[in-house]
Amino acid sequence: MAVVATISALVLGLLISNANTSFRTLGGDVTTLSAQILRLDNILRRYGPDTYPARETLRQYAEQKTADLFPDNGADVRLDNPSTYELLQRLEDSVLELKPANPRDQWWLDQAMTLAGKIGDSRWLLIQQVAQGTPKTFLALVVFWLTLLFASFGLFAPRNLISVVTLTLCALAVAGAVGMIPGFAKGVGGLVHMSTQQLREAAKVLETQSNDRARLGQNR
Repeated sequence: MAVVATISALVLGLLISNANTSFRTLGGDVTTLSAQILRLDNILRRYGPDTYPARETLRQYAEQKTADLFPDNGADVRLDNPSTYELLQRLEDSVLELKPANPRDQWWLDQAMTLAGKIGDSRWLLIQQVAQGTPKTFLALVVFWLTLLFASFGLFAPRNLISVVTLTLCALAVAGAVGMIPGFAKGVGGLVHMSTQQLREAAKVLETQSNDRARLGQNR
């Protein structure tokens, strides 16, 4: 049992470390996506007023992407939402319809298309990373090892209240650690999820700018 306990502890530590790495990677991808959205909006703004339709589509995309990744109900997470991807394609079409009048405008247009492509790549990266997760068979094997381990503890432990309480608390602690692994690896839709602040803040900035454009249009 000492060998089983040692192997279980090592494997459990590796699983938690791997899940934490996946969690941090997913969080970094969401932060990068938020920065790309804000940067794209800034580029379109500097191009000129002809980009207003494209910027409005970008705002809708940011809001929809936020709702897809961080819905009120964790079971409603949609990483591959066709309607959200369609908004990104509409954005790209709007940018391609622009007619640059000089090399400066052409440079802004090229930068905008590059960022739009990176935003599309981020979508696929999130889907692939969340799909990988932790192998369920491997996790089930670890649970089996831990079950044998605690069964042996219960078999040889003194039959008194202190032993029962101690083993129960230890089992609950280990079960909690094992239960957190899938949530960490997935990053969305569970008890443990990535920070929503960056993406929500990006959507909020775009909404504020959209409202400002609307007020300017009414004043003219």
